[in-house]
Amino acid sequence: MREITPAEVADRPLVDVREQQEWDAGHAVDAIHIPMSEVVARLSEVPDGAAVICRSGARSAQVVAYLEQQGLDAVNVAGGTLAWAQAGRPMVGTVA
Repeated sequence: MREITPAEVADRPLVDVREQQEWDAGHAVDAIHIPMSEVVARLSEVPDGAAVICRSGARSAQVVAYLEQQGLDAVNVAGGTLAWAQAGRPMVGTVA
């Protein structure tokens, strides 16, 4: 599984796999919200080449492993939304 930093996300589509209440509290601008619990059912909505993010990088790593098994190109965002916010990347709301 490949990991990238928030700065390396660049033009990759960003998929946030946190649950609804986490998303509502704060998320990256332009992220696509597909909770981890819905990834299997919504697989067709996950863009190939996605950078996958959660709060710290643990859940998103699991999702990336699954996506790779399905033949999709995906990378994990190291440090998750916590690292994203600390890097000063654009956010809607805040991440606790």
